[in-house]
Amino acid sequence: MRTRGARPLAICLLSVLPLLAAGLLLWHGAAGKGGGHSGSGGAARGGPPVEAWRLLLALAVVVAVARGLGTLASRYLGQPRVVGEMVSGIVLGPSVLGLVAPRAYDALFPAALHAYLNLVAQIGLALFMFLIGMEFGETRHEDTGRTGVAVGLVGVCLSFGLGCGLGYALYTGYAPEGVGFLPFTLFLGLAMSVTAFPVLARLLMERGMLQSRAGAYAIVGAATADLACWLLLAGVVALLRGGSPLGVLRTLALTAAFFGVMVVVVRPALRRLLERPERRLADGGVLTLIIPGVLLSAVATELIGIHLIFGAFLFGAVCPKSTPVLENARGKLQELVTAVLLPPFFASVGVKTDLLRLGDGGGALWVWAGVALLVAVAGKLTGSAAAAALMSVERVDALRIGVLMNCRGLTELVILTIGLDLGVLSPALFTMLVVVTLCATVMTAPLLDLLDRAEARRAAPAPAKAAAVTR
Repeated sequence: MRTRGARPLAICLLSVLPLLAAGLLLWHGAAGKGGGHSGSGGAARGGPPVEAWRLLLALAVVVAVARGLGTLASRYLGQPRVVGEMVSGIVLGPSVLGLVAPRAYDALFPAALHAYLNLVAQIGLALFMFLIGMEFGETRHEDTGRTGVAVGLVGVCLSFGLGCGLGYALYTGYAPEGVGFLPFTLFLGLAMSVTAFPVLARLLMERGMLQSRAGAYAIVGAATADLACWLLLAGVVALLRGGSPLGVLRTLALTAAFFGVMVVVVRPALRRLLERPERRLADGGVLTLIIPGVLLSAVATELIGIHLIFGAFLFGAVCPKSTPVLENARGKLQELVTAVLLPPFFASVGVKTDLLRLGDGGGALWVWAGVALLVAVAGKLTGSAAAAALMSVERVDALRIGVLMNCRGLTELVILTIGLDLGVLSPALFTMLVVVTLCATVMTAPLLDLLDRAEARRAAPAPAKAAAVTR
């Protein structure tokens, strides 16, 4: 009984102590380095008009390369398809294509085209966040709830504390001019705390782990971590865009009001509309209802002062999940988004990622990239595995959960892109964190294979000894 009572205390300590340490760092840094709420903002970049055929050609190349590298990663490298798609953005960016064939890169992605590519990417991102919202709303594992929540919360808290320490160390030399210590450090803490819920779900499905004990705990933990990170990101964006404390409070109040409208008004209305769609919607009318709903929700949160992804995500979360007609429309939309509209997002990230920037200043950023990777992996793997172990999960499964929670993928790229657009990350720091994201995501599958082989080796000698005794 004493052991059972000690578990909640240990979980609370693992969650609270990193946050207390982060709070001390933020207080000390804000006092010594200037708190500042300022950010350079995400002003839209203008440019001369671009011929339509150039945009169409770029999109065709982007989709084809993403598809090819995604298939290669899935079939031959044992990685989720999205890993290859993420790498496709780097391959098509200045780091690879721009270095190997600069004329081809300039012809395919002229500077004036970047703004148009980013607009297509934002539409794809909004629709993708709607799909994530629907998946998040479906995640219910009653028998694994407490353990999964503990895994998610401890992983986020420890990662956030370590990330704030990283932000404290990086602020003086690498923060963009005009960005205050508080938003910069909070954002670094957030960037270290992410788990990619959609990528993790697909990885578990591909490996047949979705129904396993470790997989169920990891899914609930990832959903918990994602929710905590989205809420934290909303606060950081409000801090950056709100300016004064009064502006931040206004943004938070409007966000709460928007959330209330979505839950109290939009959710019941959607349920009534989709119960008998043949009466209220024409043929194909579900998509004509869903897509404008996603886009308008995204517009609302953008105008409120937080990012458009929150509106799209919340619209997906309030949609009724048990409606067959919505499931059918969702399948069609998911194919369009993942195959056609997400690759431009990866390309827009790749265009902003220049690995040569990491060599500036004697290669110090490569060293910091290694430190950031160590911080990211240590926070997620150690925190999540320790929480699972405290909740009586076997050691191997606890380690599996820690490895799975370190999968960052697309969710991390979304958050980093927001940081770059808001001006809280410099292009060099953005590039460094993209590298960390790719490395942390790619290492997930090999580490799981390593754990599987270690478990198989431990189990193998037992039958051999039994056979020897029989002889």
